[in-house]
This record gives sequence, C-alpha cells and structure tokens, in this order.
Amino acid sequence: MSFTDRLSPYLRLMRLHQPVGIWLLLWPCWWSLTLASGGAPSLMLMACFGLGAILMRSAGCIINDMADREFDRQVERTRTRPLASGELTMMQASLLMAVLLGLSACIAYYLGMIVVLWAALSLIPVVIYPFMKRISWWPQLFLGLTFNWGALMGWAAVRGQVEWPAVALYIGGIFWTLGYDTIYAHQDKEDDAKIGVKSTALRLGQYTKQAVSAFYLLAVLCWAAAGWMAGCSTGYFVFLLLTQLHLAWQVCAVNLDISTSCRRIFVSNTTMGWLMLMACLSGFFI
Repeated sequence: MSFTDRLSPYLRLMRLHQPVGIWLLLWPCWWSLTLASGGAPSLMLMACFGLGAILMRSAGCIINDMADREFDRQVERTRTRPLASGELTMMQASLLMAVLLGLSACIAYYLGMIVVLWAALSLIPVVIYPFMKRISWWPQLFLGLTFNWGALMGWAAVRGQVEWPAVALYIGGIFWTLGYDTIYAHQDKEDDAKIGVKSTALRLGQYTKQAVSAFYLLAVLCWAAAGWMAGCSTGYFVFLLLTQLHLAWQVCAVNLDISTSCRRIFVSNTTMGWLMLMACLSGFFI
C-alpha cells in the first residue's frame, strides 16, 4: 500500500475533501474580526483563524464520527466513513484528534490568553453536540452554538473582550446554522427516521420552509443589530440586504425531497459568507 493510500482515510476522517464545513466555521470568525477592527482586519489574525478553522473543524468531525460510528453504518450517505467502515480504529482517530487539538491550542496561545479562555469554553458544545441527536429534536441548534463560537473569539482577539456586537453576531449565526443545517438534514431524513436519530428536518417536516424562512429572518435582524451597534455605515446594510435575498433564494430553490438539491443549497452558504464579509468590510468605507 502506498503512502497516499495510507493517508487517504485520515484525510477523509478530517473531511478535507469537503471544505464547505471549514468555510461555515470560519465565516463568523472573519465577520467578527472585520467588524471589531473597523473594517481593516489584520491579515495575520485572519490567517490564524483560517488555520484554526481547518484544525478545529477536522477535530470536530473526528469527535462526531467517534460518537456516531454505529449510526453512520446504517445511513447510506455515511456508511463509508473511515470509522464506520472499519478503515481506521478508535485509537488511530483519538491520536489524530489529540494532534489537531494540540495544534489548535498553540494558535490560541499565540493569540492571547483571552482567546485561550474562549477556545477552552468552545470545547463544551463541541463535545456535547454529537450526542444531541439522541435526546433532542434540535441538534441543529447545538451545532449553531458550536459553529458560530468564532464570532466571540474573533472579537476577543481584536478588542480583548467580548462586546454586544459580537453577541448579536453570534446569535444571528446560530439562527443561520439552524436554517442551513435543517436543509442539510433533509438528505438523511428517511434513514434517520428508521434508526431513531432526531433532527429538525424530521421535527419540522412539511413546515420546514416556513421555519427556515423565520430562522434566516432572525439571523439577518441580529446581524443588522450587530452592524448598528458596531457603528457601520449604509454599505453594511446594502450588502446585508443582498445576504437576505440570497437566503430567501435558498428557501425558494431547495427541493427538500431531493438530496442533491439539499446539498447544493447547503454548499451555497459559502457564497452567502462572502456577501456577509463584504457587508462587514463596506460598513466602514461606503
């Protein structure tokens, strides 16, 4: 077996072949950095948070797969994952996770002790999230708590503390995640129903589009409050309107009964992230 073949299951375990998750984790960090720095974020900070997003998303995928390996074997989309298929052992996964968390801790230490504190607190929702689908119909809410933590960390890295604009940005991100991950969960709704896994896709059912519309509206309202509290100009709200239009398009375009449609709309949130970043940049110059 070649080195590439041996490396492949580790890369798949880290989901490096599916970078959309990295972007979804990174966007709240970059939005927060940009707002907190008055539209001129440090490139070094952006690079550090970019590397941190890669490492932490990879570690989070490993934690999730370790917890869900028995479920993953029963779901068509996930049965070939390295732990579910037996390509890798729990010990191998644990060692890789330890390395990733160690490297993440080094980045946090470089950014300062306030970031170290918030990074340590972020591990609580990271560890809790994989188990929520067993006991709650709202695991997507807990994913939102986890994936948007960077909004708090980014602000702390620039200002040395977490202030109200960061909190509004974070809450908006939670509603955003509730929306896009509910759409994502519709890919597995039939398998999830059979094996007893809970999700907002199953809970909301035929009312999913109405609920996601409400989640997205609340997200934009929270982000508008964040921009207002941060002292943003008209440019921010113009791009925020474009963000709202993109989210509205998602709801109208998605076919919740077709997995490829759910996946395509989910991935389009990378574009939405760029629109929101443009809002944060424009809010101090236009």
